[in-house]
Amino acid sequence: MAGETTAERNIGNLAAADAPVFETLVQMQLDTFERSGLDTETYLLARIAALVALDAAPSSYLLNVGAAAESGVPLEKVQGTLVAIAPVVGSARVVSAAGKIAEAFGLVNDSA
Repeated sequence: MAGETTAERNIGNLAAADAPVFETLVQMQLDTFERSGLDTETYLLARIAALVALDAAPSSYLLNVGAAAESGVPLEKVQGTLVAIAPVVGSARVVSAAGKIAEAFGLVNDSA
């Protein structure tokens, strides 16, 4: 589909498949928010911090940063989280995360 990012295609392909992988991913997410005991903002920022630590794929940022935005978490809080974890995970992981977040949301020009 024209204008669709690789991350969106990957998520779409996974979601369209009658695959145990997708079902497992969905099952892993059930009730984690409630069981965490955290407020929505803290929960989503913790997930974003974990993605940075893992050097996650753009599609993971698309889902989690998107959920944070939809929940009203200000971009400044996401940026603040990146600043807070930089000394622990390292600058390379934070720079990688920033690039992947930009890629996930179509903020980079692939022709450069």
